[in-house]
Amino acid sequence: MLKADSYVIKTDVHFPTDYNLLWDAARKCIAISCTLAEAQNLQGWRKGSDWKKRVKIEFRKLQKTKKSGGKNKDSRLKHATQDYLNLAKKLYKKIEEFSAIFTSCTIQQSLKIVELEYFKTMLAKHIDLVERRLLKGESIPHNEKVFSLFEPHTKWISKGKAGVIAELGQKHLIVTNQHHFIVYHKLIGDTPDAAFTVQIAQKLKYQFGDALASLSFDKGFSSKEIITELESIIPNTIIKQKGKPNKARQEIERDQDFKKLNNSHKAIESNINQLEYHGLHKCKDKGQANFKKYVSLAVLSYNLHRLGNLIKKQQLKENPKIISSSAA
Repeated sequence: MLKADSYVIKTDVHFPTDYNLLWDAARKCIAISCTLAEAQNLQGWRKGSDWKKRVKIEFRKLQKTKKSGGKNKDSRLKHATQDYLNLAKKLYKKIEEFSAIFTSCTIQQSLKIVELEYFKTMLAKHIDLVERRLLKGESIPHNEKVFSLFEPHTKWISKGKAGVIAELGQKHLIVTNQHHFIVYHKLIGDTPDAAFTVQIAQKLKYQFGDALASLSFDKGFSSKEIITELESIIPNTIIKQKGKPNKARQEIERDQDFKKLNNSHKAIESNINQLEYHGLHKCKDKGQANFKKYVSLAVLSYNLHRLGNLIKKQQLKENPKIISSSAA
């Protein structure tokens, strides 16, 4: 009996706005340019700390204006935005000029140049986004947005939780069995759960064959078409239909066996809670490769923990005196 569900693993990032991501890009460009200039005694970045201070002052002014109220807010906001963008554009031009004259001499410097190019691109991108949104009043399409410059694999995920606008990270899909072991897991970014329902069923059917007695999902994995397809793969699939079901579907969902297995599905919530409690709530490792590694190691640790508990229970049942003496 298998159960499938997903939850969000958060990345270690601050809440993103286009103007604070612009600040992130600017400060990194300044820091890298100063390091490279110092390495070759190049002119132009002697006042790097002053540049950083000036950009931060304009950023704070815009941030304060955006959050505050008062008279003529729209006018003050546009003025603060324009000042911030003017300075950011001057900085971008200065970095472009510096990139043109700098010649890499070592591998480390070449890597720094690659890093500078990335943050310079992000600087240009967020100058454009801030200008379009705050000055021109445009609505920025979701696919143009970046939610972290340092963890670009971060997704904006809204699962409809009460009081939670969105979570920043990636969705983690897990499948557990009747003994609460995780038998399958996959990072699915911000893709809707329903996009993976049939794929999971096919994979688990191939893996377990006739030993797979039932497979349960929650409503987020459901649609009429998906339910029909699931029934051809795993006849005993427990999944409630979204929306108002027809009479035939109502009869199926009222069946006592269906209700029993659907109630058993709720156990996966405690499995997810245990994963989060033991560290898989937020990943503090940097980079997408390390994010995936962190998740895989956490799942392995979770299963070893479950196995250890079962072994201890079995040993306690067979010989309670040994266990009690070793604990002492």
